[in-house]
Amino acid sequence: MSPVYAERASRLSGAVVWTRGPEGGGAGIVLPDGCMDLLWTEGRLLVAGPDTRAYRSAQGPWVGVRFFPGTAPGLLGVPAHELRDRRVELGDLWSGAEVRRLIERVDAAVDPAVAIEELALRLAGDAPPSDPVLRAVVASLGAGRSVSATAESVGLGARQLHRLALGAFGYGPKTLARILRMQRALALARSGVSFAETAVLAGFADQAHLARDVRALTGQSLSGLVRS
Repeated sequence: MSPVYAERASRLSGAVVWTRGPEGGGAGIVLPDGCMDLLWTEGRLLVAGPDTRAYRSAQGPWVGVRFFPGTAPGLLGVPAHELRDRRVELGDLWSGAEVRRLIERVDAAVDPAVAIEELALRLAGDAPPSDPVLRAVVASLGAGRSVSATAESVGLGARQLHRLALGAFGYGPKTLARILRMQRALALARSGVSFAETAVLAGFADQAHLARDVRALTGQSLSGLVRS
């Protein structure tokens, strides 16, 4: 396990396997990203629900699988909105005996990251195929299209899209669009694009709007996030 944060693409489509070792510092800041995670830390398996604000995680070691937005509820058997802004023990969602066996297996693994990825792959193999509409919604909102245009593109009414989004993403499409826009802006700013140009390219009214939205979602300034 890396002593600091590290991630790699998973064999599960769209997912990421990540690790944070005990030497990775104190609490880690997790920013809203539209995703849910399956987490392991010594003797525990947890599910991280979709965040609407920054979350300060406990000190490591941690290993996780970050699922592509909208896919985790179908694998875990729980609507995303029930886990919004929460970290929940897997044993509170599934049979306690089954979860204890899974924890023992990951605890005993030479590489817990490989073991938790195998668990995610098994869940995906047992679950029905994910709804392609969900990926289309993420792609549309992630590209900066409006909620109304997104609903029209996938053949849903506004209320239908809202109900679908609550179960799959944990919040409505407007919130998902806002989070994906912030992530788009952070990627641009971290690549060296000026904040003013980032605001335009990411779909904000201006740089001040960008700064306010980042502060509201993360509790931190854009410049501070870029530096870190």
